Amino acid sequence: MNKFLAGCAMFLLACSLPVASMSASAQSFPDVPASKHFAEAVNELASRHIIGGYPDGTFKPGNSITRGQAAAIIVKLTKLESANVKDPKFKDVTMANGYYKAIAILAENGVINGYGDGRFGPNDSITRAQMASIIIKAFELPLYRDPDYGFKDVVHKNGHRDGIYSLYQLGLTTGTSPTTYSPNASITRGQAAKILKASEEVKTGIMTLHAKDYKWKRFSDVSQTNSEVFDIVADSEIPSHVNLKTKVHIVPKKEGTATLSFSGGGVANPADKDYRKYYVHVKQVKGEWDISLEETSDIYSTPVQLWKQYEQIESNEAFIDAKSITLATKDGTPVDESVEYERCENQKLQYCNSIELDQAGEFIATVTYTDGKEVRYYISSIKVDDAFYYYTHVTPIKPDEVVEIWDGALLGQHVLPKGSEQIATVTRDPGTNVFRITPKQTGEFFIDFPDSKVVPGSHRIYYGITVRVSKLGPYLHVYAESSEEDDMIFND
Repeated sequence: MNKFLAGCAMFLLACSLPVASMSASAQSFPDVPASKHFAEAVNELASRHIIGGYPDGTFKPGNSITRGQAAAIIVKLTKLESANVKDPKFKDVTMANGYYKAIAILAENGVINGYGDGRFGPNDSITRAQMASIIIKAFELPLYRDPDYGFKDVVHKNGHRDGIYSLYQLGLTTGTSPTTYSPNASITRGQAAKILKASEEVKTGIMTLHAKDYKWKRFSDVSQTNSEVFDIVADSEIPSHVNLKTKVHIVPKKEGTATLSFSGGGVANPADKDYRKYYVHVKQVKGEWDISLEETSDIYSTPVQLWKQYEQIESNEAFIDAKSITLATKDGTPVDESVEYERCENQKLQYCNSIELDQAGEFIATVTYTDGKEVRYYISSIKVDDAFYYYTHVTPIKPDEVVEIWDGALLGQHVLPKGSEQIATVTRDPGTNVFRITPKQTGEFFIDFPDSKVVPGSHRIYYGITVRVSKLGPYLHVYAESSEEDDMIFND
């Protein structure tokens, strides 16, 4: 008789048959006091006939919930019911099983899987890890794929790791301690009610964009500004192609406005626009998240870093700031004789200032530093319609170049190719491995070290120096780099 009653109670929980007097406004179960953290969820889901209690009127929130029961509840919540379902072919789930239809529906939709031996285990207690994966799939919640969050008992090979991390990021779960999650622990009836109701509520606040709605096969180049306002999580609707970005979730975090841009892959009609740019407005209305998209073609001014490359601040060395910065087009037409600037964010960089650029083109920025040095920078700025910022590239213009090779290297004599003197003048400081290069015209050549040898114990040999002279605006720019390798010769 006791076994019969217990079986009925399990059926009531999952199949949601009402028990006596379940009011939405009143507490439904004597063993679910209002002080319990799961009380509100239990009572609401009971009032909606999503869950039920035991024949004696109790809910028994501390009892574990089975995989079959969880399947039935989730089908009710997500409204995945269908008149015709495919047989999931789990050898321990027959059509006579009370959870057969729910399990079949979830299996058909790729929400659940069985064990490796062909069983589903409908009467097994569902674990915290299993529930995490099922919830993410069933409610189509964002699947975060950067699971580095400190739970020492959720190893990388755990197949539920991404699901656990996603629930954690969405604020739907916590660890059983600051460093553990207890993935194999069972979920209780009270815990299940709370997390399922919370998942349902979180889903309503998330906006999901689908590539197919733009007539694209996938999204690409998804980017945003101000990640404090919302998260962007790209995901796939095809389980076998987990990295295919067929949908993008916008997950609100706080009120505000930020930008979102993305391109489309596999555009059906070449005449269709293959990108979108939006202002994303996030606000709360009557306690619920509201997200709206405002399409735009705006492009913002773009920060450009002017830095004498490789110059770092040594210990206790003062930063050498700019005294003035001017900006001109590459042909010398003035753009701004007094450009506003600020120090670069990276405080370790010497001779580094940042300016704002609000147009496309090729420019020369001339920086006069407080120590009297003057450096010119070539700036290429490209307008890209699908981005909110210009694509920029900066090259410090070098009117000459000094290549200093390790003074212990056995280079021997250097050999210049015929005609190199027309491209650049190359001198070598007497008795050293220091080469000074002054450009004359555009071109390229190689300074050869035919007699170079390996220094005993170092295993490194130098073959020569590549010299390239180009023109940036009206100025000649020289670039030089030594060629070397470790020959792996070990000397006694």
